[in-house]
Amino acid sequence: MSIAPFFDLVKQIHDPLAPRGSRRGLTSVCSAHPLVIEAALGRAARLGEPVLIEATCNQVNQEGGYTGMTPVDFLDLLRGIAEKVGCPSDLILAGGDHLGPSPWKTLPAEEALSRAGDMVEAYARAGFVKLHLDASMGCAGEPAALADDIVAARACALAGRAEAVAPGRVVYVIGTEVPVPGGAAEALDHLTPTSPSAAAETLRLHETMFRAALGDEVWSRVIALVVQPGVEFGVEEVALYDRDRARSLSDALVGMPGQIFEAHSTDYQTAEGLRALVEDGFALLKVGPGLTFALREALYALDALRGALLPQQESLRDVMERVMLHDSSHWAGHYEGSSSQLRVLRHYAWSDRIRYYWPKPEAGEAVDTLFSQLADTGMPDPLISQFLPTLFARLRSGEIAREPRAIVIAAVTDVLDMYGAACAPGSGKGV
Repeated sequence: MSIAPFFDLVKQIHDPLAPRGSRRGLTSVCSAHPLVIEAALGRAARLGEPVLIEATCNQVNQEGGYTGMTPVDFLDLLRGIAEKVGCPSDLILAGGDHLGPSPWKTLPAEEALSRAGDMVEAYARAGFVKLHLDASMGCAGEPAALADDIVAARACALAGRAEAVAPGRVVYVIGTEVPVPGGAAEALDHLTPTSPSAAAETLRLHETMFRAALGDEVWSRVIALVVQPGVEFGVEEVALYDRDRARSLSDALVGMPGQIFEAHSTDYQTAEGLRALVEDGFALLKVGPGLTFALREALYALDALRGALLPQQESLRDVMERVMLHDSSHWAGHYEGSSSQLRVLRHYAWSDRIRYYWPKPEAGEAVDTLFSQLADTGMPDPLISQFLPTLFARLRSGEIAREPRAIVIAAVTDVLDMYGAACAPGSGKGV
């Protein structure tokens, strides 16, 4: 895996002769779902373009995370799917997101940071080439939000752990002005973009510490700053990008040579909004729940189609409801309302907490049953038109295979195509 594509992004953002309209970006696919990964790698193989796929600290770490995967396991998953879809390994860029003490923040800082360092080292040793260092959260006995200089010092220490095992082979992203991974739980009516002064101060503190502790060459590989451009999604709300409100932040990039902005939680933005983000220097666009939301929409559409053919069959939705009620840990506390409102949110909220349940054995068996039963029915055209209207024309023409798995992958790919068009105007490609 090469780090060159990231430097290409930095170069074109800071090219004084290049108009904003020519700027390119790169989609960051933040998901461990095998079908989402298959869609991303299959698309990359068809287009011959790099694809960035990232794992989060809670999802994948040296202790297994909630997926049960270590960094090595995650890369093995990527390689296995890449071989299946014919995606060359040199097109795959693997990243780690929010790498820091978050999984262990209930522990004293010294222990939490030691384990965070072990995690960063595991990511770097495995071969991940892009690491977002996030040490912004307080640990046991500390304030929830830490002073900027403490955050910078801890991020620098984490980078040192990566450099010890993968010198020169990693690029870094710093800054953490975003909600916790997975979307905001509160109302979005007060969401404001990062101030240029706050972005500049974050960059200054990190630069000072990185240069002093790790040297100029390591600092040259700190290529992006996470900022809040004014986009976010919650349970039922989406804050859409307003480039006028973010203009002063975007303009501040001129004074940040060697840097681009990374935008988190860009899920559910419009195509026009995504393109505007890239034009304004937010060259790294993260999307995760928006992809598994599209996957869930397709699965439930197929489930409804099956219900018309096999009304006696227990629905996938009922199985998932049972699975989520059996283990409420991934949605309780994230959703509020009456029992009927909670039932709706568990399945259909933008924050897509249901994505944590697809790896459960009962859920996997239910999806496999859905796919096999639909394959046996042949899926009549009138029902495809009824339940999958946005895909019907391409299914009828043969562009999409008349096969349940292919339909779900196509639904996810449609979202990725929108990001691809935003990241490379006129071509549908990214970097």
